Amino acid sequence: MVSEVLQRPTLVLNRSWQPVNVATVARALVMVWSGAARVVDPVDYQLYDWEDWSRADAEDGQEFVRTVSRRIRVPEVITLADFNRLPSTTVAFSRRNLFKRDRMTCQYCGRRPKGGELTIDHVIPRSHGGGSNWENCVLACVPCNQNKADRSLEKAGLKLLNTPKQPNWNPIYSQHTTGYQSWAKFISDAYWSAELLE
Repeated sequence: MVSEVLQRPTLVLNRSWQPVNVATVARALVMVWSGAARVVDPVDYQLYDWEDWSRADAEDGQEFVRTVSRRIRVPEVITLADFNRLPSTTVAFSRRNLFKRDRMTCQYCGRRPKGGELTIDHVIPRSHGGGSNWENCVLACVPCNQNKADRSLEKAGLKLLNTPKQPNWNPIYSQHTTGYQSWAKFISDAYWSAELLE
């Protein structure tokens, strides 16, 4: 149980409070303990150093890490003390990230069916030289994908709702599949959808 809690995600903000990473709770606590970061209370935006945070006992219903003498609340958001840049991380092209970029939505009709009813469609079919990349792959519901088949958009009579492109880095593309509702206060990107928040 303790190891599960320590592996939960914590949103990392730079000194200007812009999201730059997602760390594990274990890593976040080490950064706060070493003075490299402070905990941000997502309710009132108060900042806590290690001494203050470790003394504030977790309340009922809050996730915590137990020590010998107390329960230390799990930090949902931390801010770095010195780092003020934005991440240069590129988002890897993958099935999981494509589902996140397209927000589980068919890019032809706008429907949001269950995950198993969505497929990956090549805008320019592979048989016509289309590649598997950010600019040529979109999510499509089964009916739209069957309608398009191995044809161009024009021949199938379809239009894309959004131009497919490589997304900029965002915490939703971290290795963690979920985050906290409080993260929405710090992330203004439209890709951050409610399905990824607890």
